[in-house]
Amino acid sequence: MSSAGRGESRPSKGGGGGGGRGRGGGGGGGRGGGGRGGGSKKESILELAKLIDSNVRVKCLGGRELRGALRGYDELVNLVLDDCDEFLRDPNDPEQVTNQTRRLGLVVIRGTQVSLVSPEEGTEEIANPFLGGAEEEEDAE
Repeated sequence: MSSAGRGESRPSKGGGGGGGRGRGGGGGGGRGGGGRGGGSKKESILELAKLIDSNVRVKCLGGRELRGALRGYDELVNLVLDDCDEFLRDPNDPEQVTNQTRRLGLVVIRGTQVSLVSPEEGTEEIANPFLGGAEEEEDAE
């Protein structure tokens, strides 16, 4: 009996498609399982498409903050910003970002460095509720 002949009798036992072994094969096996719809591409939780051509603010892991028009992105969150400005840091306190900017123009930001992407319009800075209590305790001493 040839190997093709032996393989023909197996699908009725295992429920089709390799007997349930291998890399996810049938519907719902492997990592991520089924239930997401017909597409094989994983959906992104980031909705950067709606921010294309609008001004965004990007915070990076090293502490840099940038503002510019989002022109493109990919699945690794590599970003392309046009008319980009970098917010400069306070020379006395390197962790403090000032309102002074320097013009960068067209930039590509590597996705591994991106910490936060937010729209420039419709957001406002609020006081940190966790810092408020610490300052009051210091003032009381």
